[in-house]
Amino acid sequence: MRIAVASDHAGYEYKERIKSYLAARGHEVVDFGTDSTEPVDYPDLIAPAARSVAGGDCEGGIVFGGSGNGEAIVCNRLRGVRCAVCWSLASAELAKRHNDANMISIGQRLLDYELVESIVERWLSTEFEDGRHRRRIRKIYEFE
Repeated sequence: MRIAVASDHAGYEYKERIKSYLAARGHEVVDFGTDSTEPVDYPDLIAPAARSVAGGDCEGGIVFGGSGNGEAIVCNRLRGVRCAVCWSLASAELAKRHNDANMISIGQRLLDYELVESIVERWLSTEFEDGRHRRRIRKIYEFE
């Protein structure tokens, strides 16, 4: 799977670590930055990653910030992106199973890295349930 990753300065460490985790599992990682812990404006880095998912260049995306909230907001401004803030295994599973989330956002300041790997793995390994959930996703797009 081709996966976009991006972060601001507050999520840089986990972004770098998850890149290695994903590559070791055979995924192709496309890094949209940032490249350090120097302060940056997260929309400048997160939006290109979300565009790559919306446009089909990447099949999914993982973005990191301090809380992950701002990053998810940026991603969800693009039609075709369904980005969920994930903080637990259940939140990651339901994001995919019920919302067909093609991106997840994670807060580095809120979670231990070991849990982050488990969240990413759960999201990647969960299948979309479809059925009534597809109807609900279509209704979301009616607002755009």
